[in-house]
Amino acid sequence: MRILQLGKFYPVRGGVEKVMYDLTKGISSLGIRCDMMCAASEGPTRVEKVNDNADLILCHTVRKVAGTMLSPAMITELRRRCGDYDIIHIHHPDPMAALALRLSGYKGRVILHWHSDILKQKFLLKFYLPVQNWLIDRAEKIVGTTLHYIRNSPFLTGRESKFERLLIGIDQVVPDTEGVAAIKTRYPGKRIIFSLGRLVEYKGFRHLVSAAEFIPDDYVLLIGGTGPLHDGLTALIREKNLEDKVKLLGYVPDNEVYDYFGAADVFCLSSVQKTEAFGIVQIEAMSCGVPVIATKIPGSGVPVVNEDGVSGINVEPGSAEAIASAVLRITSDSDSWKTYSEGARNRYRTYFTKDKMISDCIELYHHDN
Repeated sequence: MRILQLGKFYPVRGGVEKVMYDLTKGISSLGIRCDMMCAASEGPTRVEKVNDNADLILCHTVRKVAGTMLSPAMITELRRRCGDYDIIHIHHPDPMAALALRLSGYKGRVILHWHSDILKQKFLLKFYLPVQNWLIDRAEKIVGTTLHYIRNSPFLTGRESKFERLLIGIDQVVPDTEGVAAIKTRYPGKRIIFSLGRLVEYKGFRHLVSAAEFIPDDYVLLIGGTGPLHDGLTALIREKNLEDKVKLLGYVPDNEVYDYFGAADVFCLSSVQKTEAFGIVQIEAMSCGVPVIATKIPGSGVPVVNEDGVSGINVEPGSAEAIASAVLRITSDSDSWKTYSEGARNRYRTYFTKDKMISDCIELYHHDN
């Protein structure tokens, strides 16, 4: 069995690329040939070795338009190499990868991994839609990170017979003990609510900041990340006199993020739009026993990942009062917190480990139509 993971770009920055790379590395480590092809953020077309059974094929990018890497080299490389593979596992959304597959002449099996709908680029979607429809028809299986998400996609109506679930899995988050202690020292006597993500509209951070108004003074909300809403959120914090209760951390280096998870009493994913399709940060929190507050975004997989009443609490999107109430319910007493904490850890171990994702993916490959 020879497999190609196709789509997105490198180096790894977002969730889709991380899933691609983890599958490539994990599957190939079991002795199965599994390469990864994607557009390079910079530099010429080249091949880098991942291990003895995996190559990373990086295709030169001419420019980036509307979040898509324009890489004619991907078309050339895939046409040249597609005969080497029994399965092409393409990760959507990525118009460049879909176009390359369409023009490659590939005759083998195609697995379509539907990470999310295209929601923002509605004008450009009109031009891409014929290729997307071709891809949906071409695929033997359509894989969702949750079945709930793909069942609610307007683009996939009538294709239910092709649906499969492949939950995202990660390595366990292991915070550094000294790093955790240093964070707690900075906020003595405080219960820590942690959130992490790009400071953009769909993440719902305005509602999360507003939730601090309804939480006692012995709590502090720490928000990690950068983005265009930084100044607006800073103004909102000042307007509501929340400077002592809400801290914008800015960019948090990878080696420190885990320590914030370890220091947190609660993790909050406050997103309000279906653009948030899964929320990997939820399972990062669960893996170190941090209860999660997430939102019941219609059609999204977010509230499926966080089991309400077990690993945390799901609330209505956009409700500051509901977020605050959930924080207080989880942390009301030590027994309540411990129950949610253990529920979060067990949910991670049962459903969201990287080993499970890799074994489930290999099983999916073996069950052809």
